[in-house]
Amino acid sequence: MFKIKIRDILLAVASGGLTALAFPKFYLAFLGWISLIPLLYIILKKTPKQSFLLGLAAGFSYYAILLYWIPFVPTHYGNLSIGVSLLIYIILVLFLALFWAFSCLLWTKIYRSFPRSSFLLFPFLWISFEYILTYFFTGFPWGLLGSSQYSNIYFIQLASITGVYGLSFVLVLFQSLFFYSMKYKKKAPFFIGLALVLLIHLGGFLSLKKSPHTENSFTASVIQGNVSSDIYWDRISSQEIWDLFSQHLELSRQAYDKGSRLIIWPEFSVPLCFSCSEDLYLGFKGRLYQFVQGTRCTLLLGTNEKTGTHGNIQYHNTALCLSPDLSSSRYYKMHLVPFGEYTPYKKIFFFIEKMTHAIGDVTPGTQYSLHQFKNTEFGSPICYEIIFPNHVRKFVKKGASFLVTITNDGWYGKSAAPYQHFSMAVLRAVENRRYLLRAATTGISGIIDPFGRILSKSELMTQTHLTGNITPSQKLTFYTKFGDLLPRASLTLTAMFLILTLAKRKDERKKFRFKSKSH
Repeated sequence: MFKIKIRDILLAVASGGLTALAFPKFYLAFLGWISLIPLLYIILKKTPKQSFLLGLAAGFSYYAILLYWIPFVPTHYGNLSIGVSLLIYIILVLFLALFWAFSCLLWTKIYRSFPRSSFLLFPFLWISFEYILTYFFTGFPWGLLGSSQYSNIYFIQLASITGVYGLSFVLVLFQSLFFYSMKYKKKAPFFIGLALVLLIHLGGFLSLKKSPHTENSFTASVIQGNVSSDIYWDRISSQEIWDLFSQHLELSRQAYDKGSRLIIWPEFSVPLCFSCSEDLYLGFKGRLYQFVQGTRCTLLLGTNEKTGTHGNIQYHNTALCLSPDLSSSRYYKMHLVPFGEYTPYKKIFFFIEKMTHAIGDVTPGTQYSLHQFKNTEFGSPICYEIIFPNHVRKFVKKGASFLVTITNDGWYGKSAAPYQHFSMAVLRAVENRRYLLRAATTGISGIIDPFGRILSKSELMTQTHLTGNITPSQKLTFYTKFGDLLPRASLTLTAMFLILTLAKRKDERKKFRFKSKSH
């Protein structure tokens, strides 16, 4: 029952591996258009259980390559052994691979009852699992297939209607129709798929021809201080911390000299806390007050703020906006990094906190708080939050006329992680048709326009600042207004087909038993 040919296993592994190579930092995006065809080929006539195992092999290969950088973090920053870090990595990859496995299992079941319709259903099934992956457990939509195409500027314009899930849908649909044409030796499905892809690209091309509005434009800068994540604030002297702070302030002055009136510092590039009373924090706050009053600039800062009273103090990863009149607004990060900023389901994972000192105890925020700059408002999703399409969408729906994201990707060195993280920010800009400014502690920082064009971009591990003109917008895209309609509809359609499949199989078994009794 479980006997699977070595060739099929190798093809499954190749399918997953090729899909991973479509993402940064491999930059073989074209593979995203063909990499699933081998997987479809090998699971076509397999039993559901065999398809599950082959899907698991493909998914494991995919995530093992895509997330190869993960073991470095707990080893280097959590003081875990290489063996334990690799074990955590393998468990995570296996867990994520289950989504591929169940996609293959369910498709095989549906194919047996609806062989021709199943090829059209496969993209709906695929993005249903992408959507589940976005929310299941704590959610981890890292590596959604559509994200691999972030540099395909014409194609990604579709995201303003469907979100990233629509990009995944088209990629899978094209491959499914191509394979259908090969299997049934019919050219029409392939050419229909090709025509659809060309039409989407044409639509993207035409949308880029629209003249951008420049009313109410302003100049803004992102600061990249290149502060290593190897630095622990409690292990270096106050003078060294002051030197780092002064470097950021000097970069801000340079940005001001270039005309910037909104200046953005990254997440935790300097230990700032406006709600703390220690001398170091008060000193930083005083210098920042002097800067904004003297320059009439607005600063968006990554800080660590505390709320509550003695005995019940809560700490928040915060984006704090400091205005020239010394008023401030705060957004508390809502979607925290599991096993990084907090331990989810502590009763289950009680042992993890004992294994490493690196897990924080951050309290999530509860509101999509916006900041004011001149006569406009903007949202500031922090770090990991930028990978969640619906989370970013809610800032814009609430009134954000542009977006700022601050992050610390220094944990990942020069691996593919900072490049992958940056690529997802590009799609958030397109989905909501908003300028997006990204300030990263060690890079990659950048300024992205509402069509996903990267106007400026920093290199990793460099100290710099980027400056550009930003135009606020109040227009809402279809995606911003209505959200994830496509994956929700896909879940419904998939569920319907599964019910029909089960009903049909049950009916077939009844007929078989009736015939057996007749004989």
